[in-house]
Amino acid sequence: MSALRIAPLGAVSALALVMAMACSGAVAATPAAGPVAPVVHPQKWPDSHSPIGLDAKTEAKITALLKRMSLEEKVGQVIQPEIRNITPEEVTKYHIGTIENGGGSWPGQNKHATVADWVKASDTYYQAALKGNAEGIPLIWASDAVHGHNNVFGATLFPHNIALGAAHDPELIKRIGAATAEEVRSTGLDWAFAPTIAVARDDRWGRTYESYSEDPKIVAEYAAAMVEGLQGTGNAFLDKDHVIATAKHFLGDGSTDGGRDQGDSLASEDELIRLHAQGYASAIDAGVQSVMASYNSWHGIKMHANKALLTDVLKGRMGFDGMIMGDWNAHGQIPGCTNGDCPISFNAGLDIFNAPTDWKALDANMIREVKDGTIPMSRLDDAVRRILRVKFRAHVFDEPSPANRPDAGKPIGTPAHRAIARQAVAESLVLLKNDGVLPLKPSATILIAGDGADNIAMQSGGWTSSWQGTDNTNADFPGATSIYQGLKAQIEAAGGQALYSPDGTTPTKPDAAIIVFGETPYAEFMGDQPDVALHHDNADSLALIKKLKAEGVPVVAVMLSGRPLYVNPQINAADAFVAAWLPGSEGEGVADVLLGHKDFTGRLAFSWPKRPDQTPLNVGDANYDPQFAYGYGLSYAAPAQTPQLPEVADTTKYGEKNVYFTKGDVWNGYKISIGDANAPHMDYVGTRTTLYGHASLTVEPQADGALHAVWNGKSQAWLDVGADKPSDIAREANGAMMLAVTLRINAAPSDAVQLGVGSASVPISAELKALPGGSYQQVVVPLSCFSAQDLSKTPTVARLETAGTLDVSISDVRLVEVRGNGACPAN
Repeated sequence: MSALRIAPLGAVSALALVMAMACSGAVAATPAAGPVAPVVHPQKWPDSHSPIGLDAKTEAKITALLKRMSLEEKVGQVIQPEIRNITPEEVTKYHIGTIENGGGSWPGQNKHATVADWVKASDTYYQAALKGNAEGIPLIWASDAVHGHNNVFGATLFPHNIALGAAHDPELIKRIGAATAEEVRSTGLDWAFAPTIAVARDDRWGRTYESYSEDPKIVAEYAAAMVEGLQGTGNAFLDKDHVIATAKHFLGDGSTDGGRDQGDSLASEDELIRLHAQGYASAIDAGVQSVMASYNSWHGIKMHANKALLTDVLKGRMGFDGMIMGDWNAHGQIPGCTNGDCPISFNAGLDIFNAPTDWKALDANMIREVKDGTIPMSRLDDAVRRILRVKFRAHVFDEPSPANRPDAGKPIGTPAHRAIARQAVAESLVLLKNDGVLPLKPSATILIAGDGADNIAMQSGGWTSSWQGTDNTNADFPGATSIYQGLKAQIEAAGGQALYSPDGTTPTKPDAAIIVFGETPYAEFMGDQPDVALHHDNADSLALIKKLKAEGVPVVAVMLSGRPLYVNPQINAADAFVAAWLPGSEGEGVADVLLGHKDFTGRLAFSWPKRPDQTPLNVGDANYDPQFAYGYGLSYAAPAQTPQLPEVADTTKYGEKNVYFTKGDVWNGYKISIGDANAPHMDYVGTRTTLYGHASLTVEPQADGALHAVWNGKSQAWLDVGADKPSDIAREANGAMMLAVTLRINAAPSDAVQLGVGSASVPISAELKALPGGSYQQVVVPLSCFSAQDLSKTPTVARLETAGTLDVSISDVRLVEVRGNGACPAN
């Protein structure tokens, strides 16, 4: 039983108390007390064995350190802030032991920060940490290096995991891990939040592309290979060329109901073991030093609060003796917890809080809770021991500061690393159809078209240079090669002609055409979909294929995607169809195969659907009926005819995730309404709409698709964006998303203007008055500014309100990735 007591819990609810006790195995909660996870049987779980083992001398050193460390120094070791929200001086003051840079965070918040900039920043934080404790305990820095050192300008970007799974090559995975580790070390960092070893079982999930396969066997093989590549083995274990690896996210993140990111897994204990735990067993057997807990729940209990799984299973039965990391503010989602206070999670077995923003409050609360017994000192000492153990194993006590390490400042994105990535691209391509058009002759005249053809951002996907990967251009990828650039180089070298036209128009009829299309970048919940059809550019890609076919041009369709998708119309229309997944920075690997220099060797590691609603779809299911089965893939050496595939009407009106209004229309089921005290709610249906009574607000469409809204100042009036049922944007708020309204000021406000979400609002009058007139500008406000309410059930996602006069044209309302310091507008 945990040491939680009713008296010192303060604001922690009775529900949270019962939940925490239930997770520890101490009590059986009644139905009225809230959700209770199934009973866990640790003896059924894998009995793993790390090859590292405990070193008696190291453990004695740690024991001595723990005796000398102050309470404040110990707490500083278990809290991990994000670099945007902590200064080196604060690292010293609060005795911080680890930091991270989140996706889209860089030294000086410079997206193009150089390797030297990274080394300087890492050295500065390192030196600050040494000043913060009398024992000389170094700080370690973690980064989301999930497909290469993907936050860093000029890094090698390897294919995302879904592509690597199709390559069926564990040795290649080990080489990718080693190359990634070298680039991480070049920047002075110590720790990678990789590999993701989720087993995605519902492809609607927005993180499907972070999964190697629906098959736990592939995931287990790859987990071990990537850990060994990142950390090294034998005498090379965590040496100067390697970094701490992190197996994530424990446990069942790929098994949530409906594929909802951060949702609830309803898998049985046996299913968790058979499908989702195997990668962790192999990672531990390979010596992984860090495991990250998952956002998801298991039968209603958040993993960050599940002592039975974190402590009894992972640390106990599975023998994991490293450190358990939290995910970004995930502890704050536990009932009774906040981002700045969560003893439940720590007592359940979490060793390091991922606390990017509210870390000062967390620090103060943890110190208080250890003093009053809410957190036992033994639990804190265990967590600090694990952190120090990993630091000793990583030799950070012995090696010099980041700027003085042998690998510091070495070039990244080297030809050797890019060659590995190019090989990975070629091995991961899966040929689904070839009616004799492939391989193309490089000496021919070839049209290269589609919005993905010359788009390195699109071929790299999310977790690339920024979190979502949506704000990148080719200029953000020095040394990289788009698919078009790779094809052009090889075609012209063979005496052929490469014609580039995104829309397929060309004055010369080509001998063949390659159309590159697919999904635009996304990460995490922003990629969750209601089905598995290709929605982005669906009609345009199909129309382009049919147009060129009608002109007598053979067409090769190349699809970029983070999951298998229903695209039977495109497959039927094209002469050849290639699943290229998200290949990363080395687009020339696609040319290597399309032009016949290499054969197709990729085979599906995910089952391919024949209908948009055909999910979950996994090999071994009862009534398994995919369009292309797990393991499918054609080649030049073994050609086969693909028959005409069945087509179903896709009537889903779906656009980019978390877009509410754009291009003159509402998206994703949202509506626009207006109201005032006389008429609280009137739907806007695309024509001029005026509130009756004072006519205090009028809205009408503009020729450019924007919504023209005029407040006359006679009464308080508002314009709302909402849906028929409450929206759940709690994940987006936790993930530091921002509400963005793109508008043009036609006449500045005469009185206070509020921008709201649900029942909360912030003043934006100053922001509106500062905008230049005559052009569209974006006003952004962090969703966290509206979090003093239940954002999982908010009636509106945006409200613009004023009692004064205001004349604006609104062209777009959506959520975007966090920008700047994420501060709320001041009153």
